[in-house]
Amino acid sequence: MRRELQPPGDREVFQLDLPLFEADFDENGHVNNVVYVRWLQDAGTAHWLARFDEATRANWSWVALRHEVDYFRPLLPGARARARTWVGTPQGPRFDRMVRIEDDQGRLCAQGVSTWCLVDAASMRPHRIPAEMLTAFQPTQ
Repeated sequence: MRRELQPPGDREVFQLDLPLFEADFDENGHVNNVVYVRWLQDAGTAHWLARFDEATRANWSWVALRHEVDYFRPLLPGARARARTWVGTPQGPRFDRMVRIEDDQGRLCAQGVSTWCLVDAASMRPHRIPAEMLTAFQPTQ
């Protein structure tokens, strides 16, 4: 089992309440694995939309290269969930994005790491993450 992900002090932590629908629960009565992957994407997308204006977003897009999820405790019907997400250190055009899925008591239910690649929106070719983009993911004072 992987150790619990914790955000470093030099990264902004973005939070997003996650909706739970009846269809999200599988035959075992807990949130289906596919839903967690959707939440990884939803958290990253919401963070991107919240930090960058429409003109900037029109020039860039992100392509998922990999998703990995670790499960710690189930989310059951009637539960409430929240994602806390932050980015790692860029490597050329790639960013790892960490996401913690917590219940309404702040307990870790699952966590994930997704690897994303920044691409030019017109050509869909990978592009090194611009330095000015990095400041949007740092904590505000």
